[in-house]
Amino acid sequence: MDIKTLHLPRLNGLSPNLESTALKLMEEAGELAQAIGKYRGLSGERVDLDEQTVVQEIAKELLDVAQTAITMMFVMEQDYGIDIDTVLKEHWEKLERKGYLQQHINPR
Repeated sequence: MDIKTLHLPRLNGLSPNLESTALKLMEEAGELAQAIGKYRGLSGERVDLDEQTVVQEIAKELLDVAQTAITMMFVMEQDYGIDIDTVLKEHWEKLERKGYLQQHINPR
């Protein structure tokens, strides 16, 4: 099974809360969708970019989504006492139960 490990920081100079971060996450997901539509020519615009540039731009938007999701995890830990490591373990167990993972690899 392939695993991608991402290390993203807690951002400085921000005072996120659950609601503001959820809204930001939706905004970033919208920007990802918009980039896919635009760069894949689904919006009717002519695309003059090569395939590698297109996927690089989409990847940048995807990382904005990931960063915002990580920020939301920090908020959940700090403001609500959620143990993200425990929730992550439960998430992996759910994936196994649903048959999405063929073998168990401990996420930590």
